[in-house]
Amino acid sequence: MTTPPAPLPYGTPEAPRLAVRGEARLEVDPEIARLGITVSARGTDRRTALADLTHRNNQTLELIKSYNQAIEQLETGSFTITPQLTDKGRHERIRAYHGTVHLTATLNDFTALGELTTRLADLDLTRVDGPWWALRPDSPAHREARQQAVREAVQRAREYAGALGAELVAIVELADIGAENATPAGLPSPGGMMRSAGYGGEAPAPALDLEPQRQFVYAEVNARFTMTRPAL
Repeated sequence: MTTPPAPLPYGTPEAPRLAVRGEARLEVDPEIARLGITVSARGTDRRTALADLTHRNNQTLELIKSYNQAIEQLETGSFTITPQLTDKGRHERIRAYHGTVHLTATLNDFTALGELTTRLADLDLTRVDGPWWALRPDSPAHREARQQAVREAVQRAREYAGALGAELVAIVELADIGAENATPAGLPSPGGMMRSAGYGGEAPAPALDLEPQRQFVYAEVNARFTMTRPAL
């Protein structure tokens, strides 16, 4: 059985306690964009399907890597090769093999994003998902939001104390919302998504014009202060 948390002290008439919440919400430009790429191949022979999949995977990796510094990270997520059985018949007969490779590319240069997205979608049996816009975990925007939330808490506490003819004396506690109960913070929802399935063509398709989706950064803190005796 868990023990309920002890009630918080209320201070004294000479040094009342004041509890407030500080919040901050920033709207900033994204720093990175992620693309999900699925390369596929299908053939009646296992080795042929594998050979085609290997060729297309290498072709896709070569294209992505050709953008050099614009690519911040390139990862292979999973590889599958699946036999597909005939729909009819009493025996298990394989009619084809279907193989896929899933890749994730993270870009930090949005000027190259539209061109790369179009060129990837123009490859044979290649699917492109994204872009998912995001901030880096260590983005300065997170720090600015936290600091702004603290400043807002202090300002709110001063206004409350001032309404009572008192002044702040000291801060006794500063905590993230839910920190006392170790509640994990929720993850932000992904940005907009674009899907396409491309097939090879003679002429290259024009580059997509992709507008970065603004990101919202939210911070919230609880703060507790002591103040001078109110002038009631």
